[in-house]
Amino acid sequence: MNQQPISPSPGNRALSRRDLLRSGVAVGAVAIAGSGFIASPTASWAVEVKALKPQTMATLIQMARDIYPHDRVADSFYAIAVKSHDEKAAGDEAHKALIEDGIAMLDGMAKGTGASGYAAIGWEADRTALLHRISDGAFFQTVRGGLVTGLYNQKAVWPIFGYEGASYDKGGYLEHGFDDIAWL
Repeated sequence: MNQQPISPSPGNRALSRRDLLRSGVAVGAVAIAGSGFIASPTASWAVEVKALKPQTMATLIQMARDIYPHDRVADSFYAIAVKSHDEKAAGDEAHKALIEDGIAMLDGMAKGTGASGYAAIGWEADRTALLHRISDGAFFQTVRGGLVTGLYNQKAVWPIFGYEGASYDKGGYLEHGFDDIAWL
């Protein structure tokens, strides 16, 4: 039986990864699509955005990477870590305003440096200098506090740091891996 490939009609066409990346703009390490999600232009991950602007989520990912910088940790883990802010913003207008206004403030500060926004600042040292200026504020503390659990509680991140997980059920750390760290 000779089967012909079915080509979708122009109005009902599936969105390919290439089309997605062409439709959005690249900011830092993510591409922002106007349809409610952001994706990596170089890796195979995407995050749906429900309440916050996609640009806000992209900036949050860059901010998360600057607050807790780990070169070996992929952006996808940072995206998962800040996703909780989008989920909370969906049901909490005050939280949504805190995040959106905080990112707008950060972008405004970045424009003073000549960049189009925080995520467009090329040097990490310049971005962290802006973060130091707002580090006492509620916006920064909310994002930083969420990252502690949002990033480091992901079991897929643990092997990157050499953490083997809880050891209480194996007799504790003294008898299970206490002294097997090779990098010390």
